[in-house]
Amino acid sequence: MASEKLVLNFPRGIVREPVVYRLVKDYDLRVNIMRASISPDEAGHMVVEISGDKRKLEAGRKYIESVGVTWQPLSKDVHWRQDRCVHCTACVSVCPTSALSVKRPEMVVQFDEDKCIGCELCIPVCGYAAVEIQF
Repeated sequence: MASEKLVLNFPRGIVREPVVYRLVKDYDLRVNIMRASISPDEAGHMVVEISGDKRKLEAGRKYIESVGVTWQPLSKDVHWRQDRCVHCTACVSVCPTSALSVKRPEMVVQFDEDKCIGCELCIPVCGYAAVEIQF
């Protein structure tokens, strides 16, 4: 079973389409909504983890595009600026998925983009703007 984390961008007016329902029902995919900001008659975005057969994942992505929803991997929207990090570890305690963790014995912060869900909890605790999310 393949899995990928995507950011879905819904243009205005598309939010009324049952996109997630179709992914589940028509493409037999498992959709975990990790974060969403969608309102009627406004543009919106949704962070999802989609899993299933590779061919069905590809077909599901094509369906998303066909209804006018754009997508990109979550990893393209989350950036850890290692050059700004002072390894204070403030972010580590708030990260619910351990995407930010401490490498021992060096005691330096490390980032695992595969674990990141884009929750943004790390952003307000980092005084050095070492994490950026661009959606």
